[in-house]
Amino acid sequence: MPDLYTSEHEDFRKTARTFYEREVVPHHDQWEQDGIVPRELWVKAGEAGLLCFDVPEEYGGPGVDDFRYNVIVSEEQTRAGVSGPGFSVHTDIIVPYLTSLGTDEQKQRWLPGTVSGETITAIAMTEPGAGSDLQGVRTTAVDKGDHYLLNGSKTFISNGILADLVIVVARTDPEAGHKGISLLVVERGMDGFERGRNLDKIGLHAQDTAELSFTDVVVPKENLLGEEGKGFIYLMMNLPQERLIIAAQAVAAAEAVVEMCLDYAKTREAFGKPIGKFQHNRFLIAEMATEVRVARAFINECLSKHLDGKLTAVDASMAKWWCTELQNKLVNQGVQLHGGYGYMMEFPIAKAYLDSRISTIYGGTTEIQKEIIGRSLGL
Repeated sequence: MPDLYTSEHEDFRKTARTFYEREVVPHHDQWEQDGIVPRELWVKAGEAGLLCFDVPEEYGGPGVDDFRYNVIVSEEQTRAGVSGPGFSVHTDIIVPYLTSLGTDEQKQRWLPGTVSGETITAIAMTEPGAGSDLQGVRTTAVDKGDHYLLNGSKTFISNGILADLVIVVARTDPEAGHKGISLLVVERGMDGFERGRNLDKIGLHAQDTAELSFTDVVVPKENLLGEEGKGFIYLMMNLPQERLIIAAQAVAAAEAVVEMCLDYAKTREAFGKPIGKFQHNRFLIAEMATEVRVARAFINECLSKHLDGKLTAVDASMAKWWCTELQNKLVNQGVQLHGGYGYMMEFPIAKAYLDSRISTIYGGTTEIQKEIIGRSLGL
């Protein structure tokens, strides 16, 4: 397969890499302790042109509908080992709902800030009792004429503390099953919209992940995104892109793990020689390098399909489960290769181990992906 990336893409990659090296890496340890990144970082990312590429020029964006730029930003963040900034959630998952479903008035109101980094977004799907099963959503939005009255709670919401706009998945018709789900945009400062804990996770410590609650929140009809009752369909339409970017991040993380292991195997000595000279370790890293190459080829194929508008939900599910499971497998092997040092947080492999574990869970678990693939095979 020919190289997907042009010289313009590679120039942009240098811009993204430099941004992370200068603006994020020196401060990330502190942000891990804080459990959040500062809002100013988002504004700097906007100034550097790293957010919301596909937002049209009339709404303040660059108007570049080329998902390769999205992938580059995520890959460079992953390779730098800085998991705090929730740029991908914002650019790749949430803002596309606004650009594809928003009215002209909504786009004028919301999109310029998402591009500049002054408006941070989140999407609230998961509930304490409803995760992968979106049809089990219990948050309700009752039609009151010129507004909806929103009640319910959400959890595990990425960007939940910082978010200025939250797309809330709510049930507008309790009797209509999946056809009774709608998307409402809740804005910072609305009465009854409260943020709970910034959740204490195993990894991704600098990325704010919150509980949200909605108590008699008055949401104007002007904040309904798309048509009432079509929320479930909208969510299904955007999931392939979400799963593709998670898979791409997983491959970048796996490639970084191979580099960590290769460097360590060349420099760490045991019994008078580098540990990479032992056949077991040499074979192990050979396997890791091969598996990552295979994953990269598959991701490039999926990305190429996505650029042509041909990426199917099944392809995305295959990429998501395979690449994230590979990421977890390789990082586990990497910790073992590092021995006791692999358990020390001063070594990047330890942080990679903690940060990687979520990848097979969010965006739909491995089991959900296999269910989708299995059904497509007529099983």
